[in-house]
Amino acid sequence: MTAITYIDGEWQEGNVPVIGATSHAIWLGSIAFDGARAFEGVTPDLDRHCQRVVNSAKAMHLESPLSAGDIEQIARDGIAQFGDDAELYVRPMLYANAGIGLLAPDSASTRFVLTVFEAPMPTGDGFSCCLSPYRRPGPEVAPTDAKASCHYPNSSRAIIDARERGFDNPVMRDSLGHVAELATANIWIVRDGVAITPVPNGSFLNGITRQRLIGLLREDGIEVQERTVETAELDAADEIFNSGNYGKVQPVIRYEDRQLQPGPIYHRARELYWAFAHANRA
Repeated sequence: MTAITYIDGEWQEGNVPVIGATSHAIWLGSIAFDGARAFEGVTPDLDRHCQRVVNSAKAMHLESPLSAGDIEQIARDGIAQFGDDAELYVRPMLYANAGIGLLAPDSASTRFVLTVFEAPMPTGDGFSCCLSPYRRPGPEVAPTDAKASCHYPNSSRAIIDARERGFDNPVMRDSLGHVAELATANIWIVRDGVAITPVPNGSFLNGITRQRLIGLLREDGIEVQERTVETAELDAADEIFNSGNYGKVQPVIRYEDRQLQPGPIYHRARELYWAFAHANRA
């Protein structure tokens, strides 16, 4: 078994068709989702990911038929169908099945689906990144307060551009040209032992793993700065790493033409996160 899907109150095996061709979601993009992880027998911050999908749905003018607690229980039921050593991605999704008039989603038509599938955790060997010509939108032009599918075509074209240039993941800027995040995760730089991450300004999500890591680092006595980050700081950084649900904490080993090594702040961040995850096994 590699994937299971919960739809209409029951689990089905595999990639189950859930959206029709006339659904508002597939036609006009009214889909909110989230991603959580199960690995090494732990599910860090699963409750917060389930709450965020409910919040994202509300920001997209959808109404979840389930509470965050209900979604978490369904997720745990799905995870339990795999082995204890399975590395899983848990993806709850809420979408509008019907519209009001031409464009507006009908909140009363919101449907829920949750998929659990096998997805190996990245090893921590690191990845390369470059500066993308594509930028993150602001809240006045996109629903940036939601984790929504409509954002990802822009991320996809940024990743395609980066990979055509020989890199794994691009650094994206906001509309003013400041560093926002990577295409798939929040970004961190380190300078003189200080961990620095862009302050949330409405152009990217304040990630759950990001928030967790800020707290863990500060509790460990490491200075963390949330502030505006200029692109020139990437060139001068002692370390660059990311934080995000898919790989949790991963190092950058090349930025543009600069070779980098996973540094002490990255190693401590990853160590602290793994310790947190295993100390909170519920």
